Amino acid sequence: MVPAKDAGIEIYVRNKRPDGTTQFSPEKTVVFVHGATYPAHTAFDLQLAGQSWMDFIAARGFDVYLLDLRGYGKSTRPKEMDQPAEANDPIVDTATARRDVGAVVDHVLQRRGIQKVNLLGWSWGTSIMASYAAENPQKVERLVLYAPQWLRTTASLVQVQGKLGAYRTVKREAAKERWLTGVPEDKKAELIPAGWFDAWADATFASDPVGAAQNPPVLRAPNGVVKDGNEYWSAGKPLYHPAKITVPTMLVLGEWDRDTPPYMAQTLFPLLNGAPAKRLVMLGEGTHTIIMEKNRMQLFNAVQQFLEEKLNGPRS
Repeated sequence: MVPAKDAGIEIYVRNKRPDGTTQFSPEKTVVFVHGATYPAHTAFDLQLAGQSWMDFIAARGFDVYLLDLRGYGKSTRPKEMDQPAEANDPIVDTATARRDVGAVVDHVLQRRGIQKVNLLGWSWGTSIMASYAAENPQKVERLVLYAPQWLRTTASLVQVQGKLGAYRTVKREAAKERWLTGVPEDKKAELIPAGWFDAWADATFASDPVGAAQNPPVLRAPNGVVKDGNEYWSAGKPLYHPAKITVPTMLVLGEWDRDTPPYMAQTLFPLLNGAPAKRLVMLGEGTHTIIMEKNRMQLFNAVQQFLEEKLNGPRS
């Protein structure tokens, strides 16, 4: 647990690295953050076929961290989540999430005696990590944006009916329906290997004991991200300036992504004109959640290649 920059809030952080590691460097340190609805630890470090993405990166000599933002997973739930959702305004927006990431990055830098880390964000996490990199280039080695969020011209799959309260609730069936949106009918049955969805859903819904105790069980997710979506991305207003990102940057996504469709990455990519090296990779037969699908090794290998290879950009 790492103290947040706000009193009374602690951020859950998990670390994996090879046994016996004594040398630490910016280029071999990674910090991962999740997206709008679900925590990091039940996806990035979910053992599927005996290995998580976190395991995969750590096995290649990296010092790897994940964090659950406040209100998610094993981190502190803000007090507004103890009350009915409609009693408060949306909580945990991108600015708050960026502060939580900043606290964890500073913790890692101090812990390892290094100056920079690689940042890896998924979905909403790409806006958190990209805006952090734009503001703190001196602390960022490379930036990986998996399923990057940008200006929206299609309907969001995260909809909230009525007044936007502090948080929303998600049911298990709705999670699977959202996951498979945009997948051709004849491909749906084989996309997620047997048992993988249940392994993820069991771990994820158990991460919210209050929601899990309801009938039917639900997962509660802060609505700050929905507020930001309405005020920025769906209103045609960028939340950060891509030109301020001055580190090597990768955009990677699946062709069937309907949460952050390919047009977002394709629009964002040319705007990254301050990055010394940049790459856009689209993976076939994958959704927003390709991290837990049959083609997940394509994602792992593409990101690993970007993290490890020598690019045009400077290496610290």
